[in-house]
Order: sequence, then C-alpha cells, then structure tokens
Amino acid sequence: MAEDYTNYAKNIATKTKEASRSLKRLTTNQKNAVLLRFEKLLLENEAEIISKNQIDLKNGKDKGLSPSMMDRLLLDSKRILGMAKSVAEIRNLPDPVGEVVRGTILPNGLELLTKRVPIGVVMTIFESRPNVIVDIASLSFKSGNACILRGGSEAYHSNLILSSLFHKAIEDSKLESVSKEVVSFVDNTNREAMLPFFQLDDLIDVIVPRGGEALIRFVLENSKIPVIKHDKGVTNLYLSDKADEKIVLPILVNSKIQRPGVCNALENLFIHKNYPNTKVLLQELKQNGVQILGDPSIQSLDPTIPLATEDDFSTEFLDTRLSIKIVGSVEEAMDNIQKYSSGHTECILSEDITEIQTFQQGLDSAAIFVNCSTRFHDGGEYGLGAEVGISTGKLHVRGPMGLIHLTTTTTYVTGKGQVRG
Repeated sequence: MAEDYTNYAKNIATKTKEASRSLKRLTTNQKNAVLLRFEKLLLENEAEIISKNQIDLKNGKDKGLSPSMMDRLLLDSKRILGMAKSVAEIRNLPDPVGEVVRGTILPNGLELLTKRVPIGVVMTIFESRPNVIVDIASLSFKSGNACILRGGSEAYHSNLILSSLFHKAIEDSKLESVSKEVVSFVDNTNREAMLPFFQLDDLIDVIVPRGGEALIRFVLENSKIPVIKHDKGVTNLYLSDKADEKIVLPILVNSKIQRPGVCNALENLFIHKNYPNTKVLLQELKQNGVQILGDPSIQSLDPTIPLATEDDFSTEFLDTRLSIKIVGSVEEAMDNIQKYSSGHTECILSEDITEIQTFQQGLDSAAIFVNCSTRFHDGGEYGLGAEVGISTGKLHVRGPMGLIHLTTTTTYVTGKGQVRG
C-alpha cells in the first residue's frame, strides 16, 4: 500500500511540474480569459455545486461534525456568488509576473534587472472549506503557478466538482499548450497518502497547510519541502478604559459573532479594570449570543458565568464561546496576549495615542488592529482578491498570502564581456 501511495503521489506531482512550465508562456490576457470562464462556470453550475455540497453536508451531519465545521463546509447561492466575485477580483488585479523590483547598473557596467517570477508548484492541504479550491486555483493560475490541492474527506464531493470546473475553464479557453494538470486535485483523502508528497522536493516547491493544529504539526514534522504554515487563530482584543463607548459593542459582536468558525474571530477579551460599563457589556454580549467564560473578577460581576480555565484562553474555539479577563493595564493585557496568542490577530480599542503605540510596538503578530473588527484580517478585505491562507510564520510571507506572495524573483544580468578580477 505504501508503494502504491508513493507512485500515486509521484505521478500527480510529475504531471503538475510538467504542466507548470507551460504557464510561463501565457500572457496576462490569456490567464484572465480562463479566470473569466471559471467565474461564469461557477454561476452557471450553481445547482450542481449545491447538490454535490448537500452530499458532503449530509455525510458531515452523520459523522457529527461540529457546527463550525458544518458552517465552513456549506455552499449556498450567496457563497457561490461570493466565490465568483473572488475570481473576478483576482482577474482584475495586476499580474505580478514580470514586475521589476530592482534595476541598476553596477560600477563595472553590469546591468541588473530583478523581476517577479512564479514559485513553480504549490501544494495546499486544507480542511472543510471548499471555497479554498476556487481561491487557490485562481491565485495560482494568475501568478503563473501550478497547484496541487488536497482537501479533507468531509468536502470531497464539493472539492471534486469545483476543481473539475476549473479544468473545464481551461478546456473551454482552448489553450492547447496548457494541460488541466496545472490544477491537480488529490482525490485520495487518506492521511497516509499525503506522506509521499512531502518527500518530493524536486517536484513541489512549497507546501501550505491550512487547518487545525494537528494538521499543521503533521505536515511540519514530515515534510522535506519548505512549509508556509497557516496556523490556528487565537485572536485577542484589549478593551481600554479609554475606549470610545460607541464603538465597543458593535466591534466585539462583529469580531465574535459575525462568523465564529473562522481564524480571525475573537477568542479572548481583556478588559481594563476601570472600564466603566463592564457589567452592562457582559449582559449585552450574552444577549447577542456570546457564551462567556470569565475569570474570577468577571464571575464576581455575574455569578452565572462559568470559570475560564488556562486552557480556555489558549483555545481557538471556533464557536460562540469567548474567554474574558480583567486586567490592570495595557502592559498586563499585552503580557496575557503574549502568553496565549498564536500570532494571528490582536486588537486594541482605545482613544489614547500613547497606549495604542505601546500596544502596537510591544506585540509581535501578523496583524495588530486599532478600533476596528478583527474580521478584517482577510485577503479579500485587504484588497488581495483572495488568499492562499493567513500565514502566522515569519518567512516569505506573514498575514494573508495573496498573488504577489506566490512569486519569487529572478535577477537578469547583462554584460559586455566583463570578468571578475
């Protein structure tokens, strides 16, 4: 069986690598034509996409998937329209390939021109969210990369139809030099089948895992290929006693409740001890559907609130639970954030410039927000069209990984006979 998986992985990766070479010859207009066709196919095949997704939803319900997983899995008319809009946004973005990032003439007369080029072959491993197929296939294609997409078994039927629609977009665009393997779908969902891919560093250039902590760890521990990890989001917010009262509740509710099952949803709230309306705020949050877990100071204000444990403050709930603690200063809030954060998103609500600067300069995360919802930490909201994921690492890219982050550089050096002394 292990040998079968090895051959299976090598066959897919080899075809994808070969297909990637053909993308370098495509013009921006040709790539955009494929994306336009893909956008239309998503809308034209809405009923079939929903039908396939219903199979996954039924299977997920039978398996007892959590509400957050079921929410991530769902495809309806609104989300399909959103996927099509995402493709359109990517299509309308500037093509990063060929962009000159440095041009200079050295004292010896050598001309240096550094340009953006595709990375090559990008493998993405993800869980539950079938829209990832659409985003990554479109981003990869526009940036001149081939991609290998491996989704979870819970979204198999949804992933299969979405990847097949991208293949049809290529075929309909009649680009004879480009094979459908520029977007390769891994249809074997056994975890053991992933392992051989991780050894193919001669065929795959980078792996991007996005999902739960166990998946990230599994990839990191087994891959010979460079990994850009897109880890969990334990998102934190500090509510200062100097915050503008009018913005507090709307931001907290949006950050936590608008879509609880995503990585930029709020998980921990730290409230300054002198904030004047904590007791009222707790009631308002509960009225908006937030399930509060509190430290002893929070419990003293509302004894019906369960005690928040140390583990709770380190947990990405992906549901309506919110851990709340009272702190004495912005420094104490930052100490807690540094202790519990996954380095994804932090936020401060305050009108004090010095306090805001202390917060911004003292923390080290992919995004630090001031006086706005944490839900804006997103490639689409950043104007990137979509994202491969949100990287919590520090190498190559941090935060939303968009078109430009799917490129590296090549330096073209032109001389007139120079030799090095």
